[in-house]
Amino acid sequence: MDNPALRVSLPLALLLAACSSTPRPQPTPVPDNLRVPEGQLLLLRTVARGAQIYTCQAKAAEPPAFEWVLKAPEADLFDPSGAKIGRHFAGPTWESVDGSRVVGEVIQRSPVPGAIPWLLLRAKSSEGSGTLAGARYIQRLDTKGGVAPSSGCDAEHVGAEARVDYSAAYDFWGHHT
Repeated sequence: MDNPALRVSLPLALLLAACSSTPRPQPTPVPDNLRVPEGQLLLLRTVARGAQIYTCQAKAAEPPAFEWVLKAPEADLFDPSGAKIGRHFAGPTWESVDGSRVVGEVIQRSPVPGAIPWLLLRAKSSEGSGTLAGARYIQRLDTKGGVAPSSGCDAEHVGAEARVDYSAAYDFWGHHT
């Protein structure tokens, strides 16, 4: 007994069951000190891949000692589909391919073992009328790598630079312009 309705409805039911059981991506749990103020809208979620650039310098408080000091980040920004949509560089500054940009200042940190800390930044300034123009807060989450080298900075290497690969998620919060 061949039932054409059963031939169509059974595969459709199986497909719907498979889709409903597929786990949806969950937002990263964020420490309380890194939460954005109430009323902010998520404007953009990006993934950054690049390097944290460190310079070897004498410690200000201990002149005979030396340390790696962050000079600047240098990373490309990607949307969830993997398309390059901007860049991240000194400031710290984020610039979209639409020409908008935002410069942030760190207001909170949360340490992460083996990676650069998660951050909450407040926008100091912005330019343009595109995607990043309405950003008021930036969260750096899900960091991997980027930690300053633990050796190689001494009197013979003052001024040397070290590039350390890192990746992170950057969420931009604010209001639409």
